[in-house]
Amino acid sequence: MPDSAGRLVPIETVRPEHQLEDAMVRKIIHHASILSDEIARFRGHTFDDVGALLDLLAEKYGARRGGAKGNVTFTSYDGCLKVTVQVQDQISFGPELQAAKTLVDACITQWSNGSLPQLRALVEHAFAVDKEGRINRAALFALRRLQIDDPEWVSAMQAIADAIRVVGSKQYVRFHRRVSPAAVWEPITIDLASA
Repeated sequence: MPDSAGRLVPIETVRPEHQLEDAMVRKIIHHASILSDEIARFRGHTFDDVGALLDLLAEKYGARRGGAKGNVTFTSYDGCLKVTVQVQDQISFGPELQAAKTLVDACITQWSNGSLPQLRALVEHAFAVDKEGRINRAALFALRRLQIDDPEWVSAMQAIADAIRVVGSKQYVRFHRRVSPAAVWEPITIDLASA
């Protein structure tokens, strides 16, 4: 059997439990690969079908169809099945974010004279970078929702707005069913962790 260093090891010297583990892993990965390919084909067919129907409707009404932007929901005629396609922008932040942080720091320094360090910690949290190098977007957007009339703060919030860059978008499709039109929608799960 080949080992992790690429050497061939006589099979009689490989412990039986290691042979069993190897066989189990290979079997699971084989099935996972087949399933992954099926899901990829299913996803492709789903978006092809959705696109074809949207093109048909655009043609019927003489509308020119744009890109993949926009969310749309399709339901079965009986109201018991639903397919939802959602498009979500992926964003990053440009160098203006550094200017925003400098301005916000200046505001906090000015306003917090003699106040608790927890105030600064809350703002630092918004600009903190996580393990993947991403800014805490939710906290940053929460700062933008604050209505503060200080000119430096307004400039900082404009710098945050100017720093936002849409770097792409991702399409999601979700499936739901219910036993009757009056029942609650239940998701049809394709995610292995949620199945």
